[in-house]
Amino acid sequence: MPEISAFAVLFAAVFTNNILLTNYLGMCSFLVVSREVKTSAGLGGAVIFVMTATSAINWIVYYKLLIPLQLEYLRFIVFIVVIAAFVQLVEMIIERVSETLYAALGIFLPLITVNCAILGISLFMVIREYSFLQSLGFGLGGGIGWALAILAMAGIRQRLASRSRIPRGLEGAGITLIIAGTMALAFMGFNGMVNLQ
Repeated sequence: MPEISAFAVLFAAVFTNNILLTNYLGMCSFLVVSREVKTSAGLGGAVIFVMTATSAINWIVYYKLLIPLQLEYLRFIVFIVVIAAFVQLVEMIIERVSETLYAALGIFLPLITVNCAILGISLFMVIREYSFLQSLGFGLGGGIGWALAILAMAGIRQRLASRSRIPRGLEGAGITLIIAGTMALAFMGFNGMVNLQ
């Protein structure tokens, strides 16, 4: 099988193999933070930055440090430590740049550390044996795909909030899960167009 280009991996991670809507990773913050577009955009930007940077760093750490030292079994711990360090960096930057966004994101900013989508990107790149450029493309595409999904959800939820035509029994979590399921079905329709395996 010919090697997939980094651009194809990036494109597939955004659209055809969206980490959130086809692998269902990172749903907690997606469902809770997606009430407002501004907050979703801030969290999406933070996830893009952390996912891209940690996929690159984790690739280097795994292939240049853990494999030569035969410590592959430590990859979960090491990947989480790298992710936690980057989240702390992003948290400090956002706090200094935009206190409003920092307050709006609240507890969900430090919770990026345990966002399973970010850890999933690092684990998928190891399982699929991606090159450095493919891993970088996968991290960037995964972040962009996650951000697009949360922005779409926030836009839909804001639009629905301004129009009270939702039946009482579906308000809140009910309609949010229906929207998420519908979005997932739409994205899964593209699944398999580019095989990332």
